[in-house]
Amino acid sequence: MNLTIKLTRVGNSTGAVFPKELLARLRVGPGDTVYVSETPDGGVRLTASNPDFEAKMAAAEAIMREDRDILRVLAK
Repeated sequence: MNLTIKLTRVGNSTGAVFPKELLARLRVGPGDTVYVSETPDGGVRLTASNPDFEAKMAAAEAIMREDRDILRVLAK
């Protein structure tokens, strides 16, 4: 998907209007938060999920897998 997005003046800031196709693909709408992160090649990535949270959840899942027996005992 290649889109052109025009920037517009919003008060003292700059805003962008996203086409409905992009909003549908990201599954976001008015009032939702999107996250921008840098890519290794110098570009940017726009996502609807927080990349920092995803990394923390992956680490938590790994710990839960490793310490499954201990967590089961503690849950009693």
